[in-house]
Amino acid sequence: MSGFKYDLGVIGLGYVGLPLVVEAVAAGMRVAGVDASERKVSGLLAGQSHVDDISDAQVAHLIANNFHPTTDSTVVGDCETVVICVPTPLDDDRRPDLGAVNAATAAIAAHLKPGQLVVLESTTWPGTTRDVLLPALEAGGLQAGSDFFLAFSPERIDPGNPTFGLRNTPKVVGGHTLACRDRAVAFYGKIVETVVPVKGTAEAEMAKLLENTYRHVNIALVNEMAMFCNELGIDLWSAIDAAATKPFGFQAFRPGPGVGGHCIPIDPNYLSHAVRKLGYPFHFVELAQEVNERMPVYVAQRATRLLNTQRKAVNGSNILLLGVTYKPDIADERETPALPLVRRLRALGAEVSYCDPHVPSWTVDGTPVPKVDDLGDGVRLADLSILLAPHRAFDLDVITGGQLVLDTRGVLTASPTVERL
Repeated sequence: MSGFKYDLGVIGLGYVGLPLVVEAVAAGMRVAGVDASERKVSGLLAGQSHVDDISDAQVAHLIANNFHPTTDSTVVGDCETVVICVPTPLDDDRRPDLGAVNAATAAIAAHLKPGQLVVLESTTWPGTTRDVLLPALEAGGLQAGSDFFLAFSPERIDPGNPTFGLRNTPKVVGGHTLACRDRAVAFYGKIVETVVPVKGTAEAEMAKLLENTYRHVNIALVNEMAMFCNELGIDLWSAIDAAATKPFGFQAFRPGPGVGGHCIPIDPNYLSHAVRKLGYPFHFVELAQEVNERMPVYVAQRATRLLNTQRKAVNGSNILLLGVTYKPDIADERETPALPLVRRLRALGAEVSYCDPHVPSWTVDGTPVPKVDDLGDGVRLADLSILLAPHRAFDLDVITGGQLVLDTRGVLTASPTVERL
């Protein structure tokens, strides 16, 4: 280990960092993990996981096999490789917030040693590794590419994906110099099956934003189509299935109640931010953001129209939300479209409750949302049920038997009481 106590230090032990720890330990590495949350670190030391795809048993195995979680960032000086996996959210004005990245970089810079490899995995705008991390790390006199090594490798974690995890998802790697790239490729080659070297850090940063902007724009396209197809009396879901039979030139995207999670609602804003700094807007991204952010309001409008077909007003109606996480079969509520939907329905006077086996309690703007534990009773008693996240735990036949159902995911068969978005 070239004199280092740990092969790897991971800063940020969330949905990105903890899977990296799992694969590194599996590869026989000694790993230190740093997180600002005392609760997370204490839980990990007690063998408790806070990440959907990692079990308590796996965490206990990590602790027993050379994984040391801590809140003490000085440990990064003892690590041959340090990978930054901290969140990069948007601030209240929808601008990129690099506060956690800057804090992690400062901690590394304070303890940087010759021979170390530093990698940023957190999503950000192209140029961040070069313009933000590089000067901070070189301020102490060490030079990237000769004294230490600097690279960017975008995370591609997809929570709840049963097929692709960290090990079998190709890993894009860009270095500040060729020596930096080669060092990072050698590191990731120990823990993933396929490493994809690219020209530089900016190209690796752009690759991540391109992936998610592609999805963001195409989701917005079908979401907008869903709005006018409903008005035209066209079954968009059937049209998408038909188009998907073409063996070339088409990839199926499907509408939904809005976008959520740690990537799609956030990452394209980083690209738009970079373009705006050049002096002009990125129309595609900003238009897609406008369409996708409008979807919860549109769902509320469709809910109002459905209730009207039963001679009911949304004001005073009992509306049950089925699945309030941003995608099925996980407990992640980040950027969930259920949140703005609740706000809209409450503003219209609805009595809103929810049913979700992955979310034990839920509060919106300081007001608890009542939880319904029995799916059958919930859909039977609700004036309207809105399916947002079709968890495997839900019996779709039971949902179909509800008084009135709005299916925003296209998984139920349309009927006189079930309408698809």
